[in-house]
Amino acid sequence: VKHKCSIVVGTTGLDGAMIQKLHLASKKIPVVQSPNMSVGVNLLFRLAALVAGKLDDRYDVEIVEEHHSRKKDAPSGTALELGRQIAKARGISFEANVLYGRRGVTGLRKRGTIGIHAIRGGDVVGNHQVSFLTEGERVELTHKASSRDAFAHGALVAAKFVVKRKFGFYNMQQVLGL
Repeated sequence: VKHKCSIVVGTTGLDGAMIQKLHLASKKIPVVQSPNMSVGVNLLFRLAALVAGKLDDRYDVEIVEEHHSRKKDAPSGTALELGRQIAKARGISFEANVLYGRRGVTGLRKRGTIGIHAIRGGDVVGNHQVSFLTEGERVELTHKASSRDAFAHGALVAAKFVVKRKFGFYNMQQVLGL
């Protein structure tokens, strides 16, 4: 803000206070913030919301994310954003309806919940699968990143977008015209 520079933020795990600071900064400079800069993942966000808005809560939702063994947070910011987008499309609270993994005797699945599962191992760059499951059918959406170049490309797209703005808070959906 001091130098009036545009900023692109692709860091996950930002807390509410940091997001609030970015929103405050966006009143003076242009800010693009997204938990994932990949064009493909941002298309996945949009597709997951579209499907969630068309399929009612008879369809169970499960998100499985997979990353390398050195990733420090779980679940990933991308998996959390997928869950938020799905909850928003269904008109429900993400926080009240998310289930992180399962263990022990869990009983019957509660209708309308969103399951999120994290897998860590090897050198996986990032894989995300969203499944909508009901009796007799399932719809699956998948994104697999095999190179970090996908994130760099998206960040460059965001940088080209943000330098043309005077101020404001933007996400990758807006950058990509989704």
